[in-house]
Amino acid sequence: MEHLDDSQEGISTERAFEADPIPSLSETITLRSLVVSFILGAALSAVAMKISLNSGFLPPLTIPAGLIGFYLSRAWIRVLDCFKVPHLPFTRQENTVIQTCVVACSAITFSGGFGTYILAMGKSAAGGDVEDKKNIVDPSIGRLITFLFLVSFSGLFILMPFRKVMIIRHRLTYPSGMATAHLINSFHTPQGASNARHQVHMLFRSMGGTILWDVFQWFYSAARGCGFRAFPLFGLEAYKRGFYFDFCMTNVAIGMLCPYIITISLFIGSVISWGVVTPYLQSKAGIWYSAELSSASLSGIRGYNIFIGVSMILADGLFNFLSILFCTLCAMYKSRRQPMQGGSDDDSDTQLPFHCLNAAEQQKVAQSFDDRRRAQVFVRDHIPNSVSILCYILLSVVSVVTIPYLYPEINSLHVTLIYLAAPVFAFCDAYGFGVTDMNLSSTYGKLAMLLISSVVGRSDGGVIAGLVACGIVMGTMCNSNNLMQELKTGYLTLTSPRAVFISQAIGTALGCVINPFMFWAFYRVQDGGGDEDLFDVPYARVYRSIAMLSSGQNGLPMHSLWLCRVSFALALALSVFRDVAARKRWRVAEYLPSTICVAIAFVVPARMPIDMFVGSLVVYLWRRTDPRKARAFSAAVASGLICGDGLGMLLSSVMALTHARAPICIKFVSNSDNVRLDAFLATLPKS
Repeated sequence: MEHLDDSQEGISTERAFEADPIPSLSETITLRSLVVSFILGAALSAVAMKISLNSGFLPPLTIPAGLIGFYLSRAWIRVLDCFKVPHLPFTRQENTVIQTCVVACSAITFSGGFGTYILAMGKSAAGGDVEDKKNIVDPSIGRLITFLFLVSFSGLFILMPFRKVMIIRHRLTYPSGMATAHLINSFHTPQGASNARHQVHMLFRSMGGTILWDVFQWFYSAARGCGFRAFPLFGLEAYKRGFYFDFCMTNVAIGMLCPYIITISLFIGSVISWGVVTPYLQSKAGIWYSAELSSASLSGIRGYNIFIGVSMILADGLFNFLSILFCTLCAMYKSRRQPMQGGSDDDSDTQLPFHCLNAAEQQKVAQSFDDRRRAQVFVRDHIPNSVSILCYILLSVVSVVTIPYLYPEINSLHVTLIYLAAPVFAFCDAYGFGVTDMNLSSTYGKLAMLLISSVVGRSDGGVIAGLVACGIVMGTMCNSNNLMQELKTGYLTLTSPRAVFISQAIGTALGCVINPFMFWAFYRVQDGGGDEDLFDVPYARVYRSIAMLSSGQNGLPMHSLWLCRVSFALALALSVFRDVAARKRWRVAEYLPSTICVAIAFVVPARMPIDMFVGSLVVYLWRRTDPRKARAFSAAVASGLICGDGLGMLLSSVMALTHARAPICIKFVSNSDNVRLDAFLATLPKS
């Protein structure tokens, strides 16, 4: 394996920490970290619960968790120093454990479905359909806690055997996890490392500028559609089709961190999806689907896009999964045929996993000092794959028995099929999440809902059965995604994978208890006639509508299955061709778009690939003008953008909770609309 010397690898983060010993498990998971995690996890869960109940969407909390966890721990240390109480030093590994635990706790508000599928089961989402007793299940705190423990912990074990494949072999980015790691490393960088200090300064400048920009934007967003987040960069006609720049610094930063081929593939996919396929489907309104359906209905255009995108995601993910499985079996077979030449099993585990895949390409990859050090720590302290697989099997068996008891509308066969298919879908989702930072677990959950609801039927409780199936899929996939992201953060901060897993498990356990009690308190307030707008959640009604639609006879839009088959075949062919071209070292392999990125562009709005493309363009121009600084500081700037946007989103959420309203509205209109608006304003009496 070729290595880089210090002059070639640029600024090294781990050189600054080279003299620091790696803390043990007891020095990483301390009483201090547990207390801070509990306090911060409960606080952020309360904010996240209110946001989730109001919108059904939860912003990423990794950055706020890392920041606030650092300062709370520092405050703890100052108090101990005042009383001259001895204490362990506060390390970046402990900081990583705190933010992992806090994020795992607060993330249950989304994966637990409190603003989506759980709320969709009750009377609030049913509306006038409250007489359908078989399809209404009001929340019960005991049932919620039991269900969350089952699905959340099974998600922790489902992808653990693939941790080295995701982090080391494929080097997936996990942009939010990378940004959090840069933030944590910057806090704990020794003062003597001047180069690292420059990165820290650049990170904080980028973060501060982003926060100020978010605050500035807020003043001009008095109503829906107002503000700079709907900037018609390509004109108003393109804006109507979703092609505009929304100044989302998180997406711009993701584009700065991702390879060019990723952002270009997403942009190509968005052009195909929203510029070609969607206009064609719009011409079929009233023929293939009802013209009266809303744009968000899965029986209309939105359904076609989602089904096409998911079929392509499944094709690419399934191809990667089967390729890895095949090569693993081949490696295991060869290891049995060939005698062991010294060393133990532990020694073999320190090698890069699945090295039979693109072995020649792997040998060409130059490893820096940081890469070597991080890989050494990452593979040294691990959880055996046999333990992870056994735990997943045991939890699956318990779920197959318990979940039908909690929700009789779904039977054991349905739960069994979901848990059998979950590893494949979780791998596909985690792979895409690592590339683009986009969590598509809710999309897979909707597909499970469609399938189970249509099989059970509305007369037998198909609405509840579909929502429960959605909950199983979302719970397992969200937690597996979060764990992979936290393992990436741990990899970049030299935190033991075992410590990351244990802190994730502790945070998940806390979240499975704290969040149901918080939800129950909100729900009791609603039942008591308190805040009338508390459960005015569009996502809960959308989820229930999908389940009701799919439990009837006409659940899928016309020709959608045929389009899915065609998309699956095309995506599979592209994946196979890309792999063959890479193995044969054909030059065309460098220009072939990523299948999964093209597929994701069918599911996400067009503005997101545009933001990422702008980020890649910024890095490209920066590297052309000043390659040394771009190589040294681009990741720090991108991390600062994500940090600042995360904090700005948290500030916006606090403003929303206090019912604060922006004073000004800015909108972009065409020249003809502006003339009519001026004429209308001229008729109004002057004050």
